[in-house]
Amino acid sequence: MINTFFNFLQTIWDKRQLIVVMTRREIKAQYVGSFLSFFWTIIHPMVMITVFWFVFSIGFKSKPLNDVPFVVWLAAGMAPWYCFSDILGGATHTITANAHLIKKTLFHAQILPVIRLFSGLVTHAVFLIVLLGLIVLQQLPVSFFYLQFLYYTFCLCMLVIGLAWIVSALNVFARDVAQIVGVTLQIGFWGTPIFWDIQIMPATVQFWLKLNPMFYVVQGYRDSFINFVPFWHHPMYTLYFWVLTILLCGTGIFVFSKLKSEFADVL
Repeated sequence: MINTFFNFLQTIWDKRQLIVVMTRREIKAQYVGSFLSFFWTIIHPMVMITVFWFVFSIGFKSKPLNDVPFVVWLAAGMAPWYCFSDILGGATHTITANAHLIKKTLFHAQILPVIRLFSGLVTHAVFLIVLLGLIVLQQLPVSFFYLQFLYYTFCLCMLVIGLAWIVSALNVFARDVAQIVGVTLQIGFWGTPIFWDIQIMPATVQFWLKLNPMFYVVQGYRDSFINFVPFWHHPMYTLYFWVLTILLCGTGIFVFSKLKSEFADVL
């Protein structure tokens, strides 16, 4: 089994140039025939943040949290979640959408979720630029803690790729998986403290909500851009996150390796 894991990861490393080429193609394919082209990558997060800011700040009169404008607090939470849901939702269909490649005997299917990961990170980078723009406009302090987001982005990548290998493989055999992922992402969107502060919940409820690994990432982004809290201030929760994430990555590699030989027949 250990050899299977190492071979799986070695293949991804060996195909890194192909991953880069296919990632570029996927990004370009998203905007084929579009007049605004890559600008839509900027427009989407800006419109999303503006709509939610209007609803919660203007409609529901949400107040600044710890002297931080609500729109900045909201954007810092939405940035990682938007990236996570975009990658996982797209990766669910990546095998079935590339059936023509899967049927080629020399093609290594495990790189497809990785390609979806990298293309999602491009959009994420644009979202972060929007977030930094909001921070500048609101005249909030700048700190070296901003660089900590790289650690939490790595956390996000490891978590989502493990899940992506699982759901993309299972979706080949049961297309209901895509529907389940969509519903789960909707529940997770509202269950993760993106629009509300977890401190308003009782301690018992907070404990259960923090079992969601995306809370660690979302809070980490806020700690990096707003609160300036180092990740090592949460040692037990950091340990919990990495144990869970490593288990998910291992499960993803195992499931994908076991099922990929049957992809071509099913597709």
